[in-house]
Amino acid sequence: MKDIRKDILWRVYLLYFVVLVFGLTIVGRVVYIQLTEGDALQMVSQEKEYKFFSLEANRGNISDCNNNLLATSVPVFEIRMDVDSENISDKLFNDKADSLALCLSKLFKNKSKSHYLSKLKKARKDGNRYLLIERNASYEDLKELRSFPIFRLGKYRGGLITIPKTVRKMPFGDLAKRTIGYENKTENLFVGLEGAYSEFIQGRDGNQLKRRINHGDWIPVNDENDILPVDGKDIFTTIDVNLQDVAQNALKDHLFDQGAYQGCAILMEVSTGHIKAITSLRYDSASQNYHEAYNYAIAENVEPGSTFKLMSMMAALELTNINLLDSVDTENGVTQYHDRFMKDDHKIREGGKITIREAFELSSNVVISKIIYEEFKEKPEKLVEFLYDIPLNKPLGIEIKGEGNPYIKHPDNKRYWYGTTIPWMSIGYELTLTPLQTLAYYNAVANGGRMMKPMFVKEIRHGGKVIERFKPETINRKICSRRTVDTLQSLLEGVVLRGTATSLNKTPYLIAGKTGTAQIAEGSKGYNKENYNASFAGYFPADNPKYSCIVVVNNPTKGRIYGSSVAAPVFKEIADKVYATQLDLHSNNSVQLASKFSGTVRGNREDLEKVFDALKVPNDLNSTAEWVSASQSQDTINLRAITTHKTLVPNVKGMSVKDAIYLLEQYGLKVKIIGKGKVSSQSLRPGTVINGSKEIILNLAS
Repeated sequence: MKDIRKDILWRVYLLYFVVLVFGLTIVGRVVYIQLTEGDALQMVSQEKEYKFFSLEANRGNISDCNNNLLATSVPVFEIRMDVDSENISDKLFNDKADSLALCLSKLFKNKSKSHYLSKLKKARKDGNRYLLIERNASYEDLKELRSFPIFRLGKYRGGLITIPKTVRKMPFGDLAKRTIGYENKTENLFVGLEGAYSEFIQGRDGNQLKRRINHGDWIPVNDENDILPVDGKDIFTTIDVNLQDVAQNALKDHLFDQGAYQGCAILMEVSTGHIKAITSLRYDSASQNYHEAYNYAIAENVEPGSTFKLMSMMAALELTNINLLDSVDTENGVTQYHDRFMKDDHKIREGGKITIREAFELSSNVVISKIIYEEFKEKPEKLVEFLYDIPLNKPLGIEIKGEGNPYIKHPDNKRYWYGTTIPWMSIGYELTLTPLQTLAYYNAVANGGRMMKPMFVKEIRHGGKVIERFKPETINRKICSRRTVDTLQSLLEGVVLRGTATSLNKTPYLIAGKTGTAQIAEGSKGYNKENYNASFAGYFPADNPKYSCIVVVNNPTKGRIYGSSVAAPVFKEIADKVYATQLDLHSNNSVQLASKFSGTVRGNREDLEKVFDALKVPNDLNSTAEWVSASQSQDTINLRAITTHKTLVPNVKGMSVKDAIYLLEQYGLKVKIIGKGKVSSQSLRPGTVINGSKEIILNLAS
C-alpha cells in the first residue's frame, strides 16, 4: 500500500513539475516578446487592423462651347454576391434562387433567367463567395437590386456585395468621340483631349485610414492624416455639339451612299481657328456601320490632289508675273514631262487654249502643271522654300497627339527629287498633308492671309471659376500679299460659280472652294486607279467668311469618284444647315437673298412671313388671307393673297408638301405624292370643279 502511494505521489510531482516548467516557459516567452519584439509585433497587428485606402478623384468634365457635357464621370457599382454565405441557408437559396434569377434577367436584360439560375447554382456548389453579377450597374439598378429575393435580407444575410467606382460617359454618344478622347486600356493611356489635357482633368487622388471590423469590412477612422481627393478641372472646348451633330450625320449618310471606306469633315471658325465640328468615320464590317475609330482628319497624311492647286497658284501669283487672262494650250488634255504623261481627269475643251483662270476653275492638270513647271523648273528651290515659309512643311502643333507630319520634298534631296516632281507637286501629288493642315491653309485665304492655329479648347475652369483662358494663336500673320489673297478668293468663288463645283451655287449665300480628286498610292505598287480620295475645301459665306470646311471621302465604291460629286454634297449639307440655324450669317445678305429668289412660292401666310422676317428679307404684305403666294419684285418679296373656292381645285404649285396636303384635304381630295421637294405640278388642273371624292397626284421637285 505504501509503495502504491509513493508511486502515485511520484507521478503527481512529475506532472506538477512538467506543468510548472511549461508555465515558466510561457511566462518567459511573454516577457521576452514584450521586451524584444513587442513594438514590431504591435505594428504588424496594426497593419492588419488598419490600412490606408486610396480615394480616387473624379476626372473633370469636358463640355462644348455652349456648356453641353461631352464627357463626364458618373458613379457605377460592381455587383457581386457571397453565394456561399453561412447566413444563406440551403432552404432559402433553393426557394428563392429561381425568383432572383428572373429578377436579374429582367433588370439587366443581357442574359436569360436560365443563365443566371445556372450561374447561381454553380457558384453555390463551388463555394464561390465573390460571384460577379454586373460590372457597371447604375445607382437606380442598385436601388432595385436591394428589393430582390435574398438580396432584400440585407448586406450580410443576403450576400449582396457592392463596389462603388466611376466610369467615363459621353452623353452624346459617338459625337466627336475620337477628338474628345477616352482611355486606351490596352496601352494604359488616354487619347484625344482626354489625353492632351489629362494633367488638368485627372485631379489628385487622396487617401483615408480605415479599420477592419467583422465580416472583413473596413470602416473609416477619423484621422488628421487623411487626405481628401481633389477633383479634376473642367475643360471647355470650341466644339459646338449642334454643329458636330450636323457634320457627323451628313458625313455618315454620304459615306453610306458612296460605299466609302472612311472619311472626315472639319468645320473651323475663320477668324479664330476654333474647331466647331470634327468627325472621322471608318467603316466597321462587323457592325456594318461607321464609327469614330481613327482620327483620320488629324493623323492621316494623304496626297491632297487638286485642292493643292490653290497653293501652286499662290506661289505663281507671288513669285512670277503670270496674269489670269493669259492663255495656255490644253494640248487636248495630255502633255509629257520626260517619260511621264500628265492628263486631265476630264475633258476641259476640244483642243485650243484656255485662260489660267479657266484652268483653275475647271481644274486642268495639264495647264496648271505647265504654268508651274515653266516658271520654276530652273529654280525649283524657290517654289519649295516659298511653301516652307508658309509653313506647309511643319505640323500645326495642335494639342491632340498624333498629328501627321506633312511631307514636301526639297530639290536638295537628290534621292527623291525627279525631273517630274514639280509638275506632279503642282497638282497635289508627291507630297502629303493631313486634312486639317489643308483646311488651315484654306482658312488663311478666307481670313485675308492670316493663318490661325486650329484650336480645340478655349477655357479651363475649376469650381466654376476660369483659371485659364486660351486666346486664338496666329501661325503666320501674312502668308502672301493682300492682292494675291483677293485673287485667290476670286478664283475659289469662280470654281463654284463657273467651274467644277457649280452644284454649290444654288444657295442663298455664296460658297468659295476647290474640288480635289487624288488616286491613292499603294507603296511600291504605285497608284491604284480604282481607289481615290475625293475632297472639297472652302469657306462660306464667301463675301464675308465665317466658317471654313473640308470634307475628304476615302475610296468611294459606288461609281462616283470626283470631289464635285462625292465630297461637295457633304460640304453643302453642312453649310446649308449651319446657315439655316445662324441668323447672324443672313444679315448682310437680305438684298442678295431677294435678288436670288426666283419663281413663285405658295403657302401659309404666317409661316412665310416668319421665314422672310427671320432671314431679314424685305417683303411686302397687302393681305390678311390665310394662303398667299410669294414672288420677287426687284429687291423685295411680294406676298399676295391666294383666292380659293370650296368647289374648285386650288393651285398648290410652289407649296411645301405639308401646306399642299393640308389645303387639299380640306377640300375632300385624296393626295398622292411623287418625288421630294416642293410641288412642281398637280394632276388636277387648278379651277377644276370638285365632284365627290377625287384623287390628286402631286409631283415634287427640289
